[in-house]
Amino acid sequence: MTLVRSEDRLALANLTDQALRVRAVEAASTYDTETLVQVTWAYMTTASRQGARTSRKTLDAYALAVRDFVPWAHEHGVQLLRPGRRDGGRYVAQLQTRPSQGRGRQGQLSAATVAQYVAGARALYRALRWAGATEAQPFEDAHVPPDPTPGIVKNPPYLREIDAVLEHCEPRLAALLLLCAHAGLRVSEALAVKGTDLQGARLTVSGKGGKVRRVPLGKRVRAALAGLSPARADGSLFDWTYAQATYRMHKAFRMAGHGGAWRGFHAARKHSGTRLYSATRDFTRVGLFLGHASVDTTRRYVAVADDDVQNEVEDF
Repeated sequence: MTLVRSEDRLALANLTDQALRVRAVEAASTYDTETLVQVTWAYMTTASRQGARTSRKTLDAYALAVRDFVPWAHEHGVQLLRPGRRDGGRYVAQLQTRPSQGRGRQGQLSAATVAQYVAGARALYRALRWAGATEAQPFEDAHVPPDPTPGIVKNPPYLREIDAVLEHCEPRLAALLLLCAHAGLRVSEALAVKGTDLQGARLTVSGKGGKVRRVPLGKRVRAALAGLSPARADGSLFDWTYAQATYRMHKAFRMAGHGGAWRGFHAARKHSGTRLYSATRDFTRVGLFLGHASVDTTRRYVAVADDDVQNEVEDF
């Protein structure tokens, strides 16, 4: 896989309209996957709604999708610049019936994975239109059925695992887990925390889309952070990549006897949302705490018992 630097993406965007169109047409005509990834990234970082604030995670996800769709199109005789009106639906159907290749997984690709791949393919065609290469929209009428299983069911919050795992974490790893499970940070936000972001009992967090929020910290989180020295010269408290942090945390889960329960850092963030909702019964306040733009998003982070309103309906 070719690693494309941000300046390379800007270089494409800085081409003249004619030069950009020629580059995009040539890449699409020859099924040049990596150049099409660059075109998609250039569009995403300069012309999409998020622009330069588009997260690296989103860019990587779309690159993965382009690297899947372009070879499929080549193999199945799809002309990228002049696709058939049913080609988008054909690709969606193929994804829905494709066996999962994840480690230890069986069955077909998940609905979320299908949706991610299709979103990336749609972004490719928005990029090709932006580059002036084609007006085709093969996915305009392609529908991706929603996943019938709620995310909170597929990936529920950690419960008692948190305290058990903390006993097997060295101080810096414990601080990272508490930032996610008690302060509700995304792991990317937690790994970016600097000592200067701490102001007493609050933490300034730079979240998705460049949004900044002030997060109140409980005493356990404050104590964990107070014991840390900077890990980098710029004052960052962590010097781990996402992969390095994941490796360490999964190891701690295994040491605590919960290796099979490891579901990533997001389940820790859901732990904080669920606990806060149990205390406040207010999705709006939980959403503000987690940094959500929509309460509908917050609802997907909170596990509510099936009999949550039993007492309320008792005397109906």
